[in-house]
Amino acid sequence: VQLQASGGGLVQAGDSLTLSCVVSSSTFSTDYMAWFRQAPGSEREFVAAISWNGDNTHYAGSVKGRFTISRDNAKNTVYLQMNRLKPEDTAVYYCAAKYLSISERPPTYRYWGQGTLVTVSS
Repeated sequence: VQLQASGGGLVQAGDSLTLSCVVSSSTFSTDYMAWFRQAPGSEREFVAAISWNGDNTHYAGSVKGRFTISRDNAKNTVYLQMNRLKPEDTAVYYCAAKYLSISERPPTYRYWGQGTLVTVSS
């Protein structure tokens, strides 16, 4: 299984950005997907997760109301729409996949993408 994240870049505070993660997996339509992020000098933190059918989503408090996770099972892709970006959103963003349920805990995710850098200037 391979996860390829893309869409990062340099934006200004208040701007929007959409990240994509393409998953090469025959089981994508049953995988639970999530986005995590890691800022320099910080631990990897949970951002958002989505159930296999998209019916259930879960967000970190710091991004709730600004970020939206979605998926297109026909394209084996999960997205993270990020609005009203803040400098504190600056981090490398990772997509991850797991089975069975939504989780905020990185060790429960079996597969990880390589990360895409998001930099938000003030």
